[in-house]
Amino acid sequence: MFKGMIKHVAYFITYSFCFFVFSFFLVAKAGSAEVIDRIVAVVNDEIITLTELDRLVKPYAERIRTLGYSTDKEHKMLFKVRENVLNRLIDLKLKDQEIKRFGIKISEKDIDQTIERIKEANFYTDEDLRVGLSKDGLTMEEYRERIKEQILRARLVNIKVKSKIVITKEDVKSYYEDHQDKYGGKKKYHLYNVIIKVPPLTDEKEKLKIKARMDSILKELNEEKSFESMAKNYSELSLVAEGAEGGDLGLFGLDELSPQLRNTIKEMKAGEFTPVLDTDQGFQIFLVKEIVQTSGKPLEDVSPEIEEILFNEIVEQKYQSWLEDLRKQSVIKIIK
Repeated sequence: MFKGMIKHVAYFITYSFCFFVFSFFLVAKAGSAEVIDRIVAVVNDEIITLTELDRLVKPYAERIRTLGYSTDKEHKMLFKVRENVLNRLIDLKLKDQEIKRFGIKISEKDIDQTIERIKEANFYTDEDLRVGLSKDGLTMEEYRERIKEQILRARLVNIKVKSKIVITKEDVKSYYEDHQDKYGGKKKYHLYNVIIKVPPLTDEKEKLKIKARMDSILKELNEEKSFESMAKNYSELSLVAEGAEGGDLGLFGLDELSPQLRNTIKEMKAGEFTPVLDTDQGFQIFLVKEIVQTSGKPLEDVSPEIEEILFNEIVEQKYQSWLEDLRKQSVIKIIK
């Protein structure tokens, strides 16, 4: 307990000293009271300045100010953005400290190769890249330093997170079985229809006459008249069925149908037809001619895809957990 107290006192002295010294140098020439920068956070023994924070917040703030929000909402959004950006800066500072602690290093060749890959992916020449950087207010040296930081942080995550993840065959199989809606076979319905359109601005009386005609067609169907012949004789082809023979619409999965039709046919069997439905295209009767079960994707064919999905999911979970632990092990002070 005594050792813990000493540790906290030591940190307090360190913070106080850092803050005092840094504040001293942030004041303009002797005798002036104008503060040109200040500390917004201390992460272990390193500081984050207002200038750093403002530089990263600036593009977000400019965007928010163009959206036309009320003053109160704009202030709330700007506050939230500053909070999020400051947390991101703290996380970056923690990762950079871990990079130093583990002695992770990269060569100039690593940076060169990464920049070349970026140029190839974007079809940039060296001149294109330099012009683009210039528009963003960056020199090539500054850009190389940013690339270096990104590579180092990626290697840290590889060491602390990715290298410890193992995806087993059982994991892949379990995911496959739990996502049969994606990998399993789909049930498809071969549909026919009879349709009589209801013209725009049709009054209620005329609409009832059209409905009566459809009711009589339904009665004949119930008397075992051929659906295809009834469709040929009475149907006004809808846009989706134009050119169809005997009302043949083709094969559809439930997810391809309107909610009204989906809910109507999902429990139906082959050979059954619906009641008269009042749809956007007119009054319709649908026949489920047959139900086809399409074949699914074999496990061995989709295993690489599933492994990648699982890996990315676990990486995100483990990364956030690792970052939270890193924060708990560190001394972080945000200065309002």
